[in-house]
Amino acid sequence: MCSSDLKLLLKQGWAIQSSSYVHAGGAAISTAKFQPENWYPATVPSTVLAALVKDRVYADPYYAKNLRSIPGTSYPIGANFSNILMPPGSPFRVSWWYRTRFTLPPSYRGKTVWLNFEGINYRANIWLNGRRIADSRRTAGTFRRFEFNVTGAVATGGTNVLAVEVFPPRPSSLALTFVDWNPAAPDKGMGLWHDVYLTASGPVAVRYLNAVTRLDGRRTKVAHLTISATLRNATERKISGALEGSIGGIHFSRTVSLAAKQSRVVSFSPRRYAQLNIKHPRLWWPWQYGGQPLYELRMRFVTGGQVSDSRSIRFGIRQVTSELTKQGYRLFRINGRRILIRGGAWTPDLMLRDNPARLEAELRYARDMNLNAIRLEGKLANEQFLEFCDRHGILVMAGWCCCAHWEKWKNWKPEDYRISAASLRDQVRRLRSHPSVFVWLNGSDNPPPPKVEQ
Repeated sequence: MCSSDLKLLLKQGWAIQSSSYVHAGGAAISTAKFQPENWYPATVPSTVLAALVKDRVYADPYYAKNLRSIPGTSYPIGANFSNILMPPGSPFRVSWWYRTRFTLPPSYRGKTVWLNFEGINYRANIWLNGRRIADSRRTAGTFRRFEFNVTGAVATGGTNVLAVEVFPPRPSSLALTFVDWNPAAPDKGMGLWHDVYLTASGPVAVRYLNAVTRLDGRRTKVAHLTISATLRNATERKISGALEGSIGGIHFSRTVSLAAKQSRVVSFSPRRYAQLNIKHPRLWWPWQYGGQPLYELRMRFVTGGQVSDSRSIRFGIRQVTSELTKQGYRLFRINGRRILIRGGAWTPDLMLRDNPARLEAELRYARDMNLNAIRLEGKLANEQFLEFCDRHGILVMAGWCCCAHWEKWKNWKPEDYRISAASLRDQVRRLRSHPSVFVWLNGSDNPPPPKVEQ
């Protein structure tokens, strides 16, 4: 997470409308002069369908046969809708606009401003104050996370207008699909399905904190931590400074120089930084094997006597290893101890809505059933889900989905390889700091061919 006073969550005040009814382009829609008429109010995160159900345009699809009464829900019952084109009469066959207005806080003045999208399904054209920030060729992939330097486009004083044209997934999209885990939503989950927010930094931004644990075999008296972060120089000049980190009372730092526009991963190894060899660590364990203590890693970059940016994460000290048994099965060990995996599959809400209270209750039910693992097959959950799993000791098996374009490798085009690799990179950066996430499954029903696996 970034410094809370420099994170502006764009949750309220959105409006959506189908491109069939909006005849202006993004350059006009993203200005204060544009007057949206007959648009539907929305909050973000939200799919198009979730917003329309909340606005009572459509009846609750969970009740009776309401789902089948929504236009576009004409796919055969039991069919995998992700492999079928939107029907001609579907209101979700075309793109939909999301639009909101916001004002930056005074603390953003003189800073580098970053616009973040944690989940767009599936493609988008993004406009800010009449300027196109990104187009749908670049901004594609349900599981991508996008960050844009919008310093030159955003107004630090007055009102800003953000407009996002979202395009639905197609059968050839590397998107989210329920397969037979849930009935398919008629919009295929189209929309801004995770958070949209702005952050501010100095000339150098701190990103992607990580802490990796290594134990001495099955001995757990000392944990060797390797810490890393990515530094991103937003300027056209070379910048030098110090990357400083802390874990409780443990402190470490090193001097770093960045060329103009350079992004660089900076690491701290326990061999060079003796304080990262933690004696008698409080180990993180799965449910019923021990406790779930969490540590906080804080990092900041200081240049010219000023803090340019800071970030923090919570992580667990634990080591996961695996091996093949004589019978050919994979055996997992955590902190050197064999773990019996007792898991079940999990699927999100049909309309991908957030409900923290229900989510935590579901995870408590899993524990009450003596389960210690949950499988996410292409339904990668939000941060709250992962944080709950960290706290409750529920192991998470993450990975891509079967029965859709994710496993139709013979039909992949060059863009699919690019989106797949970028999606994997973005999700691994997000998932890796959570002690509950212990394995990644790049194939579901089938192993991927070498080119895809690479």
